[in-house]
Amino acid sequence: AMEKIYVSVFLLLIVISCALAKDAGKKDSKDATAKPKLPQTLSRGWGDQLIWTQTYEEALFRAKHSQKPLMIIHHLEDCPHSQALKKVFAEHKDIQKLAEKFILLNLVYETTDKNLAPDGQYVPRILFIDPSLTVRADITGRYSNRLYAYEPTDISLLYSNMQKALKLLKTEL
Repeated sequence: AMEKIYVSVFLLLIVISCALAKDAGKKDSKDATAKPKLPQTLSRGWGDQLIWTQTYEEALFRAKHSQKPLMIIHHLEDCPHSQALKKVFAEHKDIQKLAEKFILLNLVYETTDKNLAPDGQYVPRILFIDPSLTVRADITGRYSNRLYAYEPTDISLLYSNMQKALKLLKTEL
């Protein structure tokens, strides 16, 4: 009977030390990546290394105070058009690089701000807002019935619109 007790105590010790090792491992890897990076969930796949704001209010505040333009992407997780655009957006090196100059927000729900749906609540749609908090109605895609829509094939137009949003900033402020 004594042997059995020893065996179970020994097993218990092994289990405890494994659990402790696991926790210690977790801590180390966390410190190594403790850069000011928001949880990946905020990017929702649009650019995991980019810094995304969490809410529309936070995005407006940051745009105003950083004097950077704001880019808002409305999309839905189960919309094939949104998914297709997201894929090319996330894989486009130049867009990902340029996006660092923006305050970024992607939304899977509509805000109560009607200015964000100037011509309807379709997805995907991408709007630019300058630091004076004006929606840039002059930066549009190629479709007259959905001014702020972009298809995956419009990715170079989106890139030049991003450049335009940054240029406008320099000339106007």
